[in-house]
Amino acid sequence: MATKLRKAKRTAPAARTARKSSRSSSKLSARRRLAAARGKAKPKAAPRKQTFVASHLNADAFEGGLRSYAKYRDLGIAAATKGLARAHVIKMIPPCDPAVVSKRHFHDVEFQMIYVLKGWIKGEYDGVGEVTMVEGSCWLQPPKIKHTVLDYSHDCELLEIILPADFDTVELE
Repeated sequence: MATKLRKAKRTAPAARTARKSSRSSSKLSARRRLAAARGKAKPKAAPRKQTFVASHLNADAFEGGLRSYAKYRDLGIAAATKGLARAHVIKMIPPCDPAVVSKRHFHDVEFQMIYVLKGWIKGEYDGVGEVTMVEGSCWLQPPKIKHTVLDYSHDCELLEIILPADFDTVELE
């Protein structure tokens, strides 16, 4: 019995080594595959030169823009990023008139994120349905998602970040 025990002890390290080396080789081959995939990837474009910008609250900074029922405060990001992105605060003009705001449309963007700073806004989005966003809510609108603004509170303010800075809005109605 002592002989069998010794024999088992001798083979156990070899088995462990075999298992370890097979794991190492699979890790290694995964690393090689990843390296090969990276080698085939397109070279990254040089980042756009950006400048520092700060924007401070100024109630008089809101201006007309894309929508007649909203005023926009540009935060200076488009100029600072040379067109890479745009950020603005949108102040909805009360009262909400569904005959004016409820027009189906989409934005030809790569990225669009909205955050509710004050109040609430209700919209309808393809594949999602009707959604009410309240103060503190944030949502991502995928590129070209068809949507409609349905209603908003009298104090509704939104932060919107969009890439690229210049984009088209397509009215569907």
